[in-house]
Amino acid sequence: MRLLPAALFACCALLLAPHCAEAAKARHFKWEVGNMFWSPDCEEKVLIGINGQFPGPTIRAKAGDTIVVELKNGLHTEGVVIHWHGIRQIGTPWADGTAAISQCAIQPEETFTYRFVVDKPGTYFYHGHYGMQRAAGLYGSLIVDVADGEEEPFKYDGELNLLLSDWYHESIYNQMVGLSSSPMRWIGEPQSLLINGRGQFNCSLAAAHTPGTKQCTAGGNKHCAPVILPVQPNKTYRLRISSTTSLASLNLAIGNHKLTVVEADGNYVEPFVVDDMDIYSGDSYSVLLTTDQNPSSNYWISVGVRGRNPKTAPALALLNYRSNRGFKLPAVAPPVTPLWNDTAHSKNFTYRIFARAGTPPPPARSDRRIELLNTQNKMDGHVKWSINNVSLVLPATPYLGSLKMGLKTALTAARPADTFGRAYDVTRPPSNPNTTTGDNVYVLRHNTTVDVVLQNANALADNVSEVHPWHLHGHDFWVLGYGEGAYKGDAADAARLNLVNPPLRNTAVIFPYGWTALRFVADNPGVWAFHCHIEPHLHMGMGVIFAEAIDRVGKVPREAVSCGATATALMNGDHL
Repeated sequence: MRLLPAALFACCALLLAPHCAEAAKARHFKWEVGNMFWSPDCEEKVLIGINGQFPGPTIRAKAGDTIVVELKNGLHTEGVVIHWHGIRQIGTPWADGTAAISQCAIQPEETFTYRFVVDKPGTYFYHGHYGMQRAAGLYGSLIVDVADGEEEPFKYDGELNLLLSDWYHESIYNQMVGLSSSPMRWIGEPQSLLINGRGQFNCSLAAAHTPGTKQCTAGGNKHCAPVILPVQPNKTYRLRISSTTSLASLNLAIGNHKLTVVEADGNYVEPFVVDDMDIYSGDSYSVLLTTDQNPSSNYWISVGVRGRNPKTAPALALLNYRSNRGFKLPAVAPPVTPLWNDTAHSKNFTYRIFARAGTPPPPARSDRRIELLNTQNKMDGHVKWSINNVSLVLPATPYLGSLKMGLKTALTAARPADTFGRAYDVTRPPSNPNTTTGDNVYVLRHNTTVDVVLQNANALADNVSEVHPWHLHGHDFWVLGYGEGAYKGDAADAARLNLVNPPLRNTAVIFPYGWTALRFVADNPGVWAFHCHIEPHLHMGMGVIFAEAIDRVGKVPREAVSCGATATALMNGDHL
């Protein structure tokens, strides 16, 4: 995998130089987003699909290709956008698909065309980024193969795809009202976990091994039919795995099979072997699976909940050794998901992820350090999630348009703090739970190296600190290290940082009562969201915005930002 600096890549993309676009293609898709009846776990509900499909269509391309998606909003009463998770959008920040940040929401019956280059191979996905539409089913896979003439640094005979998600029977509209109510009505745990959009509610494929559980049948409902992955014996398969969950952290295991992790978030990692793996919302991986077990049997694929006391049954699928029947159930019980609060098990997996040799190392020093304290707070009786005691609210006018046009109303006068008080006790509920709201926009100078320290803390209730997976738009970052308790920024904390082979990711976890240190280079002009990828947490304010070298952003399409104050300015003759 060859990584181009953002500036060089943007030049190639814009000028279409022959050596950059030698084999690149434009791949066109015409989609309509709409509500439809569906039965993901055999219980019929209304969800959001694309072209009558759930999950949405898989996009497959090669590195360097241009993706063109003509997206019509067929929803009757609400806007829509789609975020291309993990695609850096170099030179096309208006195509990032974040409502109120990079673009206006696409209104009902309107069409917006996303056009962007997929600059590097990897396992990605896309999803709605307006309200909580991801939790309503608006997501799908995006797979980028190596460019012609390039090779992966590992060999395999075939490829399989697992898109993991959780599923609620209550509508996202009820959920959002509950989260915004006083007192808050929490969304609770999902009713089902889904594998490639399919699950089973109130029954189990492995009821024979789970006393008191109803046996699921093969049935005739194709919406929730068990997922069967066919394989040939004595072959090596690349298994691409992504998590679009709204809430749940997951664990994946395949009965009797080892998994070799080779890719994380579109970046190669030093291969390592595991029996099972934790996957947080926003994560994507590739693992190699060798079919070296008894070929007369099929094997369970088991996905269970981690990080929260599970009230949701594991999702099960079948690894089908041909020529067995696809629905031949294994004779043994499925793998058991590790205990939900076995944080040591989670850390053991996460701490083994290192960049593969040849990955660019991070800059040796940073120009700025931003420390973000994650806390749960209250405001006028409402429960909020806050960063440095400010809960994020988004504007009516997308930041990309308002900042590009220099509108005075774009930002509030007070800028968010780069740090939090060292006296804050992260092991106890906040002594003063009150918070405020704000834009949380950090303005970054072009080409500066930025460190971000994500600090976890106790929530409002005693002895509660949750797992938070944070996702950065527009960039990959180096995960420099992790620590326990409060970050102090002293020599002991510095000694925990890995500057030799830290993994490049776009999503990173902070463990309960701990901290995670990241580093990235602000070399991609635009306005980029950085937020917890748990849907209700973002809805409750858990995020910040990075505004980066806006003066270097090229011409922004009018249709991307023609709403709110930007629309008024454009009508008055101002220019983007």
